[in-house]
Amino acid sequence: MKKYIIIALLVLFAIGLLIKPLFTDSNNSQPVNFEFAENLATVWNKKINLKIKVNSDDIQKLELIYNDSIFKTWSNPQTDLAYLFNSSYFGLGTKNLILQATLTDGTIFSDERMVRVLSDQKPAYWNVSILKSMPHLTSSFTQGLEFDNGILLESTGQRGESMVAKINMSNGQIQNHISLDGTYFGEGITIINNKIFQLTWQEQKCFVYDKNSLQLLKDIDYTGEGWGLCNDGKNIIMSDGSERIVFRNPETFTIERTIEVFDDKGPIASLNELEYIDGKIYANVWRTNSIIVINPNNGKVEAIIDCTKLENEGKGLAGDVLNGIAYDKQTKKIYCTGKKWDKLFEVSFLKPGM
Repeated sequence: MKKYIIIALLVLFAIGLLIKPLFTDSNNSQPVNFEFAENLATVWNKKINLKIKVNSDDIQKLELIYNDSIFKTWSNPQTDLAYLFNSSYFGLGTKNLILQATLTDGTIFSDERMVRVLSDQKPAYWNVSILKSMPHLTSSFTQGLEFDNGILLESTGQRGESMVAKINMSNGQIQNHISLDGTYFGEGITIINNKIFQLTWQEQKCFVYDKNSLQLLKDIDYTGEGWGLCNDGKNIIMSDGSERIVFRNPETFTIERTIEVFDDKGPIASLNELEYIDGKIYANVWRTNSIIVINPNNGKVEAIIDCTKLENEGKGLAGDVLNGIAYDKQTKKIYCTGKKWDKLFEVSFLKPGM
């Protein structure tokens, strides 16, 4: 009998060793950890008191890293820590927050969380007014719309139909154009430094043309999808169908910086054709009748423009979605159209009270 009792006690002891870790705070076995268990959600410019649990006296260096930048360093921390953290430094969107501990033996340990930063600004709601309507070719699957020295240029999509064209605004007809090879699906365009840049959708190729002759000068490779383009006079600004917008060097096409477009509720994805007007980015939101106004410094959505009126009057029987914003800097006029619409509109955007 004693033999069986001893065996039973040994079995219970072994089970206890297995079960104990389940009821033990596993963080205590880690040199350091955030005291909060979940990822963080916050709003622009709100400060968060981060509490950090130090579980070892063997930490030589402790770093708080946000979006690949070191925000704070502690040497030989011996007690629990707190840090007042401002998450708005890198703009809106989802970022990484990492505690990285270097032990005296050189071992590196990390505890990582995600931080989602929403805008602290509720977007204003604007409307659109039609000032004038002009013909637009229903064969043109509009992807990009751009003004340059009084000339309207249009980029169209669909494989076998993609091109960059100069448009006669009085009748909507094509004056001059260059077509893409049938394997390419044309997307947005912009003009900077006397060159036209045209994206392709999934082919990861940007074509560069002389703006006067439309002669192809070169092509540039990039990673990911290409949707919309505009520029601020210094940088090429590009969307890829997500909530991200990248700013590229016009000479090298390398990415200089990135913003994520958020309002007070979350990200605004499907950003399509872009236009830069008076210091703001205007973006069509694909498959909607909305144009949003974006702060290029931080990604905040400042306004949402309801353009349903344009669809009602310009889509026609065979038209697709609203897409195309062009700004004539000389006349300060704004033009909008859609894919295969029969009309191009001169518009004004009406703020509340107008």
